[in-house]
Amino acid sequence: MPLLGAHESTAGGLHLAFVRIISVGGQALQIFTRNQRQWQVPPLTAEEISRFRGQWAESPDMPVASHASYLINLGSGDGAQAEKSVQAVVEELRRCDLLGIPWLVIHPGSHGGDGVEVGLVRVVKNLDAALAAAGKESTVKILLETTAGQGNALGSRFEELAWIIDNARRPDRLGVCLDTCHIFAGGYDIRTPETYTRTMADFDRTIGLERLLFIHLNDSKKDLGSRVDRHEHIGRGRIGRAGFGLLLNDPRFARMPMTLETPKGDDLAEDRKNLLLLQTLLARR
Repeated sequence: MPLLGAHESTAGGLHLAFVRIISVGGQALQIFTRNQRQWQVPPLTAEEISRFRGQWAESPDMPVASHASYLINLGSGDGAQAEKSVQAVVEELRRCDLLGIPWLVIHPGSHGGDGVEVGLVRVVKNLDAALAAAGKESTVKILLETTAGQGNALGSRFEELAWIIDNARRPDRLGVCLDTCHIFAGGYDIRTPETYTRTMADFDRTIGLERLLFIHLNDSKKDLGSRVDRHEHIGRGRIGRAGFGLLLNDPRFARMPMTLETPKGDDLAEDRKNLLLLQTLLARR
């Protein structure tokens, strides 16, 4: 079965994300290792690293990914912003290395109106720079997340992610994180057996399923091809339960980490409800 979980808060300490995910019955975790709304963040302390690794050791089989700051834009045509973005990615990679997190999920960026081709060239250049600056000792893989294509966002077409990977200096350090809401809003239908098969065949032909290492489970508030990124609870959006059932029961993703990014309150009741529903869909195999 896939490993189902959620993005959890690190409020009060990075290690507390494990407490939260265990409390909702999750088997996979995504976190921010830093305040994602600020460029400058304090370095990790030895105590923070020790407590995080110690808590993880109590659930050693749980896959963990970090999501990069939303401020980062590797497709920017503004030199200062691009440089800040590169340095932010380097810092994110170093934090993941210190914590033992193997994957850093990142949005490819925005071309800012300069065109997709120009934006993709910038993304590759800045990704190359970040990986080089992080050094050979870094082992974290950057997972390019599929996007809805809202505004000037890059990465809504599988061909765009494939181009980035194919033209990067270190394709071995790159993978993909698929977001169900994003691909649906970007025009890829997964609601019926026929459309699901077509979408996954397109992904495999264009990028390669071996590159898919993490999945975000989000229903969509908006219609197919809307290019609007609005997450909804599982089964309450335009994708619906059937689409998630097809994904969850695909034997190719039997051990794939899949995390929710749906709205929730402090008591995490929504995570429990969504995970229970997903488990119910799995049980129908």
